[in-house]
Amino acid sequence: MPTSRVFNVLFLCTGNSARSILAESALNKLGEGRFRGFSAGSFPKGTINLDALRLLERIGYPTKGLRSKSWEEFSRPDAPHMDFVFTVCDDAAGETCPVWPGHPITAHWGIEDPSHVEGTDIERERAFVTALRYLENRLKLFLALPLEALEAKALAAKLREIGHVEGSTTRRGDAA
Repeated sequence: MPTSRVFNVLFLCTGNSARSILAESALNKLGEGRFRGFSAGSFPKGTINLDALRLLERIGYPTKGLRSKSWEEFSRPDAPHMDFVFTVCDDAAGETCPVWPGHPITAHWGIEDPSHVEGTDIERERAFVTALRYLENRLKLFLALPLEALEAKALAAKLREIGHVEGSTTRRGDAA
């Protein structure tokens, strides 16, 4: 039986300027209103990477309201309740995260940082397209899960498993 519940998902990265922004926008597009994506960083840069923004605009993904912000915004009592929190960079996964109200299910979905690629416009764009493809692959697997039918422990295991698909920076033995 389909539900009208909207699931909130927070994507974390250190700078909140590229990968987490890509993931937020992609989920807001692919989630078709059933999921609401958010993003934040432990040390936000304060601006969105222009290569990330250009890619999202070019493919028609939502960019309105995107901004680089601190994860502290989401640990406050008045913050939106998060159902899921995913780290998309290894640095953020290794940091001590705030305590999230409601104790969302967490997983690490690390991928390489496309903003570290130097070179021509085409080489940088290729890095961002690849990062977005890896994120979209994870999101599609996530969106296909029967969330309401899985117990929390089984769901957490599935989400950790998704973090190990193609493009993962996490080795299978690493903690999530």
